[in-house]
Amino acid sequence: MADHDKTEKPTAKKKREARKQGQVAKSTDLNGSVVLVAGLIGIMAFGPSIVSGVADSMRSTFQEISNPADATSTAGLHALFSAALHTLLGTLAPIAGMCLAAAVIVNVAQVSFKPSITAIKPNFKKINPVTGFRNLFGIRVATEGLKAITKVAVVGVVVAMALLPQLTSLGASVDTPAAALGVLINSSVMGIAERAAIAYVLIGILDYAYQRYRHNKGLKMTKQEVKEETRQYALPPEVRGAIRRRQIQASRARMMAAIPQADVVVTNPTHFAVALSYDGSHPAPIVVAKGQDLVAKQIRRIAEESGVPIVPDPPLARSLHSSVEIGQMIPAELYAAVAQVLAFVYRMAGRRKATA
Repeated sequence: MADHDKTEKPTAKKKREARKQGQVAKSTDLNGSVVLVAGLIGIMAFGPSIVSGVADSMRSTFQEISNPADATSTAGLHALFSAALHTLLGTLAPIAGMCLAAAVIVNVAQVSFKPSITAIKPNFKKINPVTGFRNLFGIRVATEGLKAITKVAVVGVVVAMALLPQLTSLGASVDTPAAALGVLINSSVMGIAERAAIAYVLIGILDYAYQRYRHNKGLKMTKQEVKEETRQYALPPEVRGAIRRRQIQASRARMMAAIPQADVVVTNPTHFAVALSYDGSHPAPIVVAKGQDLVAKQIRRIAEESGVPIVPDPPLARSLHSSVEIGQMIPAELYAAVAQVLAFVYRMAGRRKATA
């Protein structure tokens, strides 16, 4: 179906289904910019205490190591480690906490707090080499690369505009005392960081708007899809359930009717059964039927009645059942395993013909 046919806005049901699959509009740039701002605020708020804490830690460390015999003892090493750990936690924990809180808040603000288990379930289709190659060299990758270059260029220009006017003043501060020079450098660095953070936040806001636009565009529906969904919701729940049951029964009947034409049925051997067909018209074998438990038992029964070979291969049966839908070709990572099964079936069929 062509993308230009999808002209209608997504319905609420379409959005809910997309969210269950983990498809949401979220900008990683906005997340990073907000965390950066939180870190700068934390540094400005806790900077003096951090400097004081580090200075105290260094003084105590130098005092401890002034006597090498005591410093290298077990008690001395323990004291040094404890002091360093206390300083690390006391100085960095508040800033790390602010960054963590900012990350949680900005994520919840973008997608709300509705966790999706489906998004973290293993999906064998994601490791398909063909799909991975398409993702590596597709238009989306080129777009993201162009965006990254633009972001770096914009932030670099902002930093350069803030840094260049200060080069003269920094060059004139050669004889400045250490304390005053530290204050001057701190002021200059924080000023540059603030401008870069503001530019990054603006980029994040623009990227979030773009992600929402692309997300909504990807969820657009055709007029026929909207009509069918509206028609389904206009029916009573009992009627919708009956229609759904008939559709499942019809689909299962078509699936069972395709089993006698299959080349092989791969089993678990009792819990899963997957029927494969390969006639040479497709690059790879196609799954014509699959099922679990009672459905798998019925697939095996029909295969036995039709003379279709049944091959027990639990790992392959589980992989095919979980990663391939009916009517689809097997993924490239299962080519070798399926080829071995088909070769075995063809060899057995040839031996039976030779002995007949």
